[in-house]
Amino acid sequence: MNLRQAQEGKEYIIKNIATGDEELEAFLFTLGCYNGEPITVVSHLRGSSTVSIKDGRYNIDKRLAQAITVEQ
Repeated sequence: MNLRQAQEGKEYIIKNIATGDEELEAFLFTLGCYNGEPITVVSHLRGSSTVSIKDGRYNIDKRLAQAITVEQ
C-alpha cells in the first residue's frame, strides 16, 4: 500500500520510495525517510499528508505520498 492509503495514527515501515527524482529521494533521505524506517501518518488533509519520521513532522503532497510504499 502507499502512504496515501495508510491509516492515520498507525506506524508503518517504509518499503520503497519511487519518485523518479534522485534529488528528491536524496532530500527525503536527509529527513530520515528511507527503506526500513518507521513512519506514522498523523493526518490526511486537503490532498496532502502530515507524517512523523523520527523526531520530525512533515507535510507531503499527494503525489509524493503515493510514491512511498509502506507495510505494517
